[in-house]
Amino acid sequence: MTKCTKIPTAQAIAGIPMRPARLTFTAALMASVLAAGFTGLSPTDAQAQNFFERLFDPERHRAEQQRLEAERRRQALKQKATQVRVSSPRFLTYQADAWKTVSLATLAEVKTAAVETGPDEGAEGQSMTEAAATPVLTDFDRARPVLKTLRFKALPEVAAALETHYRERPVFIWTTDGEPNAGALSAMEALDKAALFALDPDDYAVSMPIIPAAPAAVPDDADDAAKEAFEAAELKRAEVIMGFEIELSIAVLTYILDAERGRIDPNRLSGYHDLPRHQVDLVSAARALQTAQDVRAVMESHHPAGDHFQLLKAQLAELRAQDEEDERIVIAPGTFLKVGRSSPEVANIVAAIVKNGSDTLKEAHAETLAAYDGEELYSQEIADLVKAYQAENDLAADGIVGKNTILALVGVTNADKIAKIELAMERSRWLPEHLGERHVMLNVPAFEATHFSPDAEPLTMRTVVGRKTNQTYFFYDTLEVVEYNPYWGVPYSIIINDLLPKLAADPSYLDRSGYEVTTVSGRQVSSASVDWYAVAAKEKSINVRQYPGRSNALGELKILFPNKHAIYMHDTPQKHLFKKDSRAYSAGCVRLEDPRAMAAAVLGMSEDHIASQIATGRTIQESVGGDIPVYVSYFTAWPNTEGVIEYHADVYDRDQHLLKALETTDEARMAARS
Repeated sequence: MTKCTKIPTAQAIAGIPMRPARLTFTAALMASVLAAGFTGLSPTDAQAQNFFERLFDPERHRAEQQRLEAERRRQALKQKATQVRVSSPRFLTYQADAWKTVSLATLAEVKTAAVETGPDEGAEGQSMTEAAATPVLTDFDRARPVLKTLRFKALPEVAAALETHYRERPVFIWTTDGEPNAGALSAMEALDKAALFALDPDDYAVSMPIIPAAPAAVPDDADDAAKEAFEAAELKRAEVIMGFEIELSIAVLTYILDAERGRIDPNRLSGYHDLPRHQVDLVSAARALQTAQDVRAVMESHHPAGDHFQLLKAQLAELRAQDEEDERIVIAPGTFLKVGRSSPEVANIVAAIVKNGSDTLKEAHAETLAAYDGEELYSQEIADLVKAYQAENDLAADGIVGKNTILALVGVTNADKIAKIELAMERSRWLPEHLGERHVMLNVPAFEATHFSPDAEPLTMRTVVGRKTNQTYFFYDTLEVVEYNPYWGVPYSIIINDLLPKLAADPSYLDRSGYEVTTVSGRQVSSASVDWYAVAAKEKSINVRQYPGRSNALGELKILFPNKHAIYMHDTPQKHLFKKDSRAYSAGCVRLEDPRAMAAAVLGMSEDHIASQIATGRTIQESVGGDIPVYVSYFTAWPNTEGVIEYHADVYDRDQHLLKALETTDEARMAARS
């Protein structure tokens, strides 16, 4: 019998003392793992360490797993930060107002309430001769039957007003005794002159009718053929008269609608427009036309009444009356000059100032202009001349010739100016008819804000507006509050678009940079403890605001007019941006060059009062009284405070979108007329 060799146990091999009791489950498991090493299946050192940590130090293992998970999510956040963006509004493919086929067949039935009564009435008010009571038929009533077959094209608002008006007042407005009257001639004159108000006369074209003569009456005993011929002639005459009546009414009411609210619905242009379209009472307008002594004056009274509109209208007429402009001076694109440099473009720069500079400027620099002989050196004297021209055109007067200075030097062609004014007149119709004696006008392309009051000179200052990717909206509202030493509540879009990449690199960034992070319940937390990946994925909500202070993005104060776009006026620590000519740098809000002066103006307080409120260091709010409207607008042509029309670059390219919308509208109206 062969003697068996005793196989050593795993514990013996590992040097682990044997227990007299049977192995515990843990020891057995460890033994099996160690034994596995003898069969060539040994785990890596890392796996073994991980296993022993789980077995003997679960807290350390848990912490390591949390660290690895945090690192994984941090890397995922970095990737998310490059992918996730809060998208801005976009421009839309404009859909023109739809014209509809209009039938007034419901008005074809004669319904008269008026009667003629005989001279004798009984005591009870009853006619003594019943046959003497006969309906009174107007010319319109006699022509009503043709409405069964006539069809017209009109905007829905115009169609509804026509039906209401003629049901209530079944009388011809535009003809008397079967012929166009003075009111018709006055209306057609106004329509023909629509271009004076930046409207298109073709939109309201109505031809003067050739109305057949009234047929001679036929005797009662005439044969049927004669009676039928008479009725046919009367019907033809009625069709022409009624057709002219309705067509001219459609044209006139469309003109009034366009004059008051504009041809374009701004909210269909882009998500950056938030302007209620005016409701126009066309029924009242038709009623006023029926009794007007001067129809053209009544029609033209529906255009905006503000001084700004009258100035634009006058400038439009002046530009159209000018002869063809002289050959335009050209300065090579990309020209950049400082004192001491030389360029052949210096001669063109001087020529442009001679052509476009004011008489005052040219008188002040007459010696320099007289001495200039075509030299290519950009001397200090020429730079001083350029500085004066820059100041005159509201540019940074640094004497450096760059893109914006060149644009101001070569000027805008008459055709360009006319187009900008026409667009400005259209946009004016989107605002209230009366801007208010006191109001604030923020014009984005001008990079300016102006406070108007009947009790003081206008206060104008430079602004910084939204970047092209974060455009400042076009809307209006009412000023409500001035807040001193404000917190800055960081919008979600800025958290995602601007802060997320920084948080991906440094989760504690907000803690160290003067921001407060709170949960939706208001509990303050560390930014390093927030799952920003979940915030980016909209799985979690968090509030971030910046503490008041010198580095606060809103500076010393903000002026609020609460709106759904979270846009307001405010101070800024980035004062250097106001020295730039083009100032589209913000996330959408409007930064003010002199916020203390604006706050004092809207509150009706002194700047000392504003300074004292800021000096407290506390966050304080003051209400703005008087229902002062603020217009956050977009005009590339607009009068300055002296009544001079200024022209501005189309910083957001909105002009081209409005021009395209007008073309689409022209095409739709042309199709409706055909």
